[in-house]
Amino acid sequence: MICVCFQSYLSSILEILPLSISTLAKTPTQASDYLHPLLSFAAAHVPENKHKETPLYILCTAGMRLLPESQQAAILEDLVTDVPLDFDFLFSRSHAEVISGKQEGVYAWIGINFVLGRFDHADEEDATVEVTTGSQNQQPISRRRTVGIMDMGGASLQIAYEVPSAITFNSPQEEEAAKSVLAEFNLGCDVEHTQHVYRVYVTTFLGFGGNMARQRYEDQLVNNTLAKNRFLTTQAGLSEDKPYLDPCLPVSLTDTVVRDNRTLYLRGQGDWTRCQDAVRPFMGLHNGTMSPGGVYQAPINFSNSEFYGFSEFYYCMEDVLRMGGQYNSEKYSRAAMDYCSTKWSTLKERLDNKLFSQQADISRLKYQCFKSAWMYEVLHSGFRFPTNYLNLKTAQLVYDKEVQWTLGAILFKTRFLPLRDLQQETLRQSHPSWLRSSFVYNHHLFSFCILVVVLAILLYILRLRRIHQRELRQAEVLNLLWAEEGEALLP
Repeated sequence: MICVCFQSYLSSILEILPLSISTLAKTPTQASDYLHPLLSFAAAHVPENKHKETPLYILCTAGMRLLPESQQAAILEDLVTDVPLDFDFLFSRSHAEVISGKQEGVYAWIGINFVLGRFDHADEEDATVEVTTGSQNQQPISRRRTVGIMDMGGASLQIAYEVPSAITFNSPQEEEAAKSVLAEFNLGCDVEHTQHVYRVYVTTFLGFGGNMARQRYEDQLVNNTLAKNRFLTTQAGLSEDKPYLDPCLPVSLTDTVVRDNRTLYLRGQGDWTRCQDAVRPFMGLHNGTMSPGGVYQAPINFSNSEFYGFSEFYYCMEDVLRMGGQYNSEKYSRAAMDYCSTKWSTLKERLDNKLFSQQADISRLKYQCFKSAWMYEVLHSGFRFPTNYLNLKTAQLVYDKEVQWTLGAILFKTRFLPLRDLQQETLRQSHPSWLRSSFVYNHHLFSFCILVVVLAILLYILRLRRIHQRELRQAEVLNLLWAEEGEALLP
């Protein structure tokens, strides 16, 4: 995937252009042509006299990260070379890059906190946190509490949140592991303003998305069933009349899983508690770790924190349970348990009667029981959120707008570049040689002016000396006349 960040919103063209630029790995010279419709759309909507002042950033994400570095470099080189030939946006080589998953998470965190106004100065009624910065001489800073985000897609799971207090590590190995998941950055007006230095924990768990988790679960069901049936005569799961009883499917639902020409027959048991037990091992928890997959997790102050859950966190609560928004583990688990134990025929009837949300479909109904258990275990077993935690909101929109990581990207990229200075930045990039020659010219002009002033002072001093000497000669002549006249008056 790729993101083209402008200060204007390009939603309509983004729907037209899929932006899978990584598919051009073998034809990198077509990259700029591929983006031409998007850039043309931007050029038409940004006033022409503002093009040179409008920053353009081309940021590539997951698809490009999978390519070899040589192919990444070839695509970026084509963009850097060809885009300036057709467009006058403020664009340089440093504005095109392949960003890491860590950067993408930080940008998403910045975006939502900006929309929620969490970077503003705190009022008396706002929730605040005491932040310890890396400077030894600086006292803790009290500022508005930021929100953490959790986003569960189909394939991956991501979490990002501020770590306001200094972290104490148990070992050098733990400290080294933490470096890859901790980011510290300054969102102040310049590097000298450290009041807005943020320390954020951010990481991505591949394979922990809702769909991929179900796939891993089914793979294990097939493998375990085949292994058991080698020693048993029941052949459970290998025929329709003897299906495997899956606790994570609604009651009486029949389904099949095909792997390597082998078919596993399933029948829903609808037991949410047993489903929780079945999915928990897929967290990969070991050695008391506080994070799925054994990845280091920075501590969370659950008594003074706030989180937003997006994508599957919202879908699991809203699509069929119709309880999206404020998360309450007791109400959620009770609703999920009731859903799982409902007969499949009843669930389909409810779907036909449009008792679920518009987004709900047959696939959602089939795997809602599994995904609700998976979400619960990720939250409470993986990330160790207390079951009485009440500061989690699940959402699809924030203030009726979908908050993308691209918003955070443009805010971060231009944080030290006030809009009033963009024209000067353009001038510096467009005329570097002219600026150098102007400096040399002005330097000589200044020296010449000093020389003229010095000569004027010397001429003025010489003129004063000549006037003074003339006055002395006139005085001597008058004295002589007065003396002669005095002698003539004597008797």
